This record gives sequence, C-alpha cells and structure tokens, in this order.
Amino acid sequence: MPLLDRLKAPGPKRILALDGGGIRGALTIGYLQKIEAILRAQHGGDAAFRLSHYFDLIGGTSTGAIIAACLATGMSVAEIKEKYFELGGRIFGKKYKWWNVFQLDDVIKAGYNEKPLEEELQKVFGSLQLGSSEIKTGLCIVAKRADTNSVWPLHNHPEGRFYNSADGTNKDILLWKAIRASTAAPTYFLPQVIEVGGGLPDAAFVDGGVSMANNPALQLLMVATLKGFPFRWQMGADDILVVSVGTGMSRLQSIPAKITGNTLLDWAKDIPDMLMQDASWHNQIILQWLSASPTRWEIDTEIGKMEQDLLVSGPGGKGMISYLRYNFWLAKEELDRLMNKPYSQKQVDDLVEMSNADSRFELFDIGQKAAESEVAAAHFPDSFKVPKTIA
Repeated sequence: MPLLDRLKAPGPKRILALDGGGIRGALTIGYLQKIEAILRAQHGGDAAFRLSHYFDLIGGTSTGAIIAACLATGMSVAEIKEKYFELGGRIFGKKYKWWNVFQLDDVIKAGYNEKPLEEELQKVFGSLQLGSSEIKTGLCIVAKRADTNSVWPLHNHPEGRFYNSADGTNKDILLWKAIRASTAAPTYFLPQVIEVGGGLPDAAFVDGGVSMANNPALQLLMVATLKGFPFRWQMGADDILVVSVGTGMSRLQSIPAKITGNTLLDWAKDIPDMLMQDASWHNQIILQWLSASPTRWEIDTEIGKMEQDLLVSGPGGKGMISYLRYNFWLAKEELDRLMNKPYSQKQVDDLVEMSNADSRFELFDIGQKAAESEVAAAHFPDSFKVPKTIA
C-alpha cells in the first residue's frame, strides 16, 4: 500500500516511540525483540513480518532516531541489533585528545569525533531521503534546531506543510543527516547543519534530547493528532495505540551533604540528566493521565500510578489513547534481581554512562530479560491487528 494511502486509511493507528540515551539504545533493542516476536506470532508467524508492518508511525530521538529509521525502512530487530553493535563500537570509539594541538578547535566543542558516526549512518542509509519510497511507514525524527531554539519533528507525511513547498523541502533531506541532527548531543558531538530548502537559511541542529522530547512519546502523539500536522488521526482508546520504549533510567540517590557541596563542574555534569529525567516523567504523567494503561509506572509516593486518574475518560471509560511504556531501572537492586548476580556501584555507573560502548552487549541482555517479564501478548489487543492490505 502506498504510504499516503496507509497514513490516511480509516481504522486504528499504532505509534512506536523510542527514547534517546546514547549507547543505552541497546537496551531498547532488547525490548523490541520481544515486541516483534509477539506481533509476528499475532500476525501468523511469517518470518518476513516487520515492525514497520504493524506501526503506522515510528519515531525517535537521538539513538532512538537511529533505531526508528532502521525499523521504518523495513529492517528486522535482529538486523538492527547486528548493525547497532557494530555502529556503537565505532561511534564512541574515537574520542578527541585534549593534548592534540591539531584537534584543539574541535576538542573544546565536543568530546567525540563525529566522523565515525557519519560514516556509519551513511553506510546504513546511503542516499535515502526523508521522502524516499523505501521508507515503509510513517517516520518522525525528533531534533532540536538550536539557532531558533525550536523542536523539529522531521516526518515523512507527503502532505506536511514543510514536506515539499515554498516553506521548505524536508522530503529532500538526506535520512542520515536528519538522524545525525537528532544525535548531535552537546558535549558529545558537534551540531549538524542542514539545508532545509524553501529559500531559508541553513539550520543548525542539536540532539532532540535537549528538549522535552528525549522521551518522544507525547511529541509523536501530538504529531499524529494536532490539526497543524497532516496525520490528524482520531483520538480514542480504540483508535490510537502508543508504545513507548526507554533506554533505562538511573536513580539519583545523593545524600544532602554531597549536594550542598557540589561545585560548578558537578552541577554541569548532573543537570542535563536531571532535566532529561524530569521531561520524561512529565511525559509519562500526561500519557498515563490520558490512558487506562496496563503498564502504569509509579510516578511518586503521593500520586502513585494514577489508576483512578483519567483526564478525559473517553468511550467506555478507557481514556483517550491506549498506551504502553516499557523501561527499566539501571540501579543495583533491580539489576541484581533481574540478572541474578551482584552488581558493584561501578558496574551500575558503567551501564548508566551513555557513551560507554563496552556496555552495549550487557544492556541488550538486560532489555531482553526485562522484556520477558514486562511485555505481554495481552498488551496488544486484536482490535489493533494490522489489515492484510498493509502487512
């Protein structure tokens, strides 16, 4: 089915949203492997089944954008796992050396050389553009335009205002450049400059995680339903399923005495993660407020899991969307229990560190094992099964 026909077809719609988190995207892939297996079985067990057959809109931020684009072009999770392990080792394998005078201009701007990242993205996506027919489903890459301080959800809906018009020609943006823009995390990589067309000046992008959309689930729901975007899908628990997958969460447990003794450098290191977690939890609150989710998280000890809270009850009291959230605490107690072995605090810290490429194999195992207990076939009702005309 042509993409535009699929995006405009009547019936329920399915959205997959993938968080940012550097190399911790390997944990996301562990979850996706289980989700793919469940949905493949639900749709007849055909080995050719892909998540792009099921989800009508797949989107992500930063590392989630890499995985989302791979899925949207029809790759299986097994294929993505193989590429991600190779890509991850190269991306974070070449750090700038502060003592190298020939790299001095770059080292004061970014921690890592962006060339390996760009080479790997070009190897995977080649000359594909955002408007390429080889993208099998709706795709949204969330980036932050730093020169205007605005979040840009770069999507491939052919009727989008900036898809192909005098206001911009997003369809011609190279897919690898759009992903590179979404992964340009400040202090890790240099910003990405993109020609946006429409006679407009070039735009400078940084990681989409430098916004409220490092967890992009709420952003994708807005892209799918707000009238300013071309999708305009109908809200309703039987009309939209949002599946959101994280990259693992760290637990901040500093004692007050340490916090009061923080230096400027300590705050510079801690604040980005604090803000990213706040943004993710804010999204989580709103999405749980809109849904009767079977995967509710405890927000805090005061409002709990919000089981009795529905912002708008919707038909049948089921909320305005169906919503699933999968993620895992990267904390000692949870890891000890899940993996049935003791973790030192240093091992936990190594897993939390978003640029520690050596952790990618264990992070995948953690995501895979967590998914075995968290992801259930019952979470994906038959009412959201894909018509044969799409699959």
